[in-house]
This record gives sequence, C-alpha cells and structure tokens, in this order.
Amino acid sequence: MARVLKVATASAVGLFPRLQTPVPTVRTFSTSLSSHQVAGPVWNLGQLNHVAVAVPDLEKAKAFYKNVLGAQVGETVPLPEHGVSVVFVNLGNTKMELLHPLGNDSPIAGFLQKNKAGGMHHICIESRRMIFQDRGELLFHQVDNINAAVMDLKEKKIRILSEEAKIGAHGKPVIFLHPKDCGGVLVELEQV
Repeated sequence: MARVLKVATASAVGLFPRLQTPVPTVRTFSTSLSSHQVAGPVWNLGQLNHVAVAVPDLEKAKAFYKNVLGAQVGETVPLPEHGVSVVFVNLGNTKMELLHPLGNDSPIAGFLQKNKAGGMHHICIESRRMIFQDRGELLFHQVDNINAAVMDLKEKKIRILSEEAKIGAHGKPVIFLHPKDCGGVLVELEQV
C-alpha cells in the first residue's frame, strides 16, 4: 500500500502549490534454501561500516564535525602499521573515518599531494560469515571469512592491495580492493 506525504510549502504570496511526494513502501521477503543447497561463497557483504575522508588538518576537521555540525567525535588514534592517524565521527547509522598521514611514507600523504583540500578516500563494507540451514539446524561455517573473501575475489579477478589481511582501526582484519576493479572506488572489507 503506497502512502502519500503532503508537504505544505510556505510562501508569502502562495506561489508554490502543495507538493505531493510518494513515500516508498519497504517490503521485506525471505527465501529458503533446500536442505542440501548452498549457493555462492561462504561470505557476503554486510552493512556500510564507514566512509573514510582524508584531511590535511586533523584537528581542524575534528573541530568542524564536533563544534559546527554537533557530531560525536572520537579521539585521535595513531595506526603506524597503516601510516595514518584516524578519528571516527559517529553518524548514528554509520561512521566517518577522518584520515591524516602518519609519517612520510603514508599512503594518505600521497593522496593529499594530489588532493590538497582532502576528500573521500575509501568506503568500508563489513564482510560477514554466511549461515546455512541444513535439516532444520543452523550451521555456522567456522571459516575466517576475510580469507574466504580474498580467495573468492581473486577467483573473480579482483585485485587485493595486500598479500594478507591486516588489523584495521577497529581491531578486526581488513583488506583493500583495487579501485580499478571496483568502479573507481577504493573498497575496504572488514571482517565482523
């Protein structure tokens, strides 16, 4: 059933008529697999974890999100193994990760040389273990899903930017996918 939202537009002379904008109806559905059917890999994509933004001035960026926009801003965390300092900004349904170079060999330093004002660096999507039902029982595949993702993606000719997963800012294994294989977007997959 579709619902219609009526929006009254304020105008001193009434130049704007009432707008009627349809509100999409969300429908959920489920499917079940037969007792012996398993489709696809043992991992799948989860929700968006964060959008990472490279910033030339971390303190200025923290102050902007906290003082101007009123966001919950975390503390600066140095990650020398990744060559960055990070700050997470809580957005309610997801997070923003502010990235700043840590050292001269930082990949973020190179990004900021090309993009002086900073900008979106990558997105992070959670990688989840799939659960299958067999004869009414839930079976949890005890597989390191980030490694399952790596193997599956390599079979699909998607390049991984490191030989193995590294521990990311949340203390969980992460991998990065080559942006040329992902529509121009650097994609980070984080195991959950």
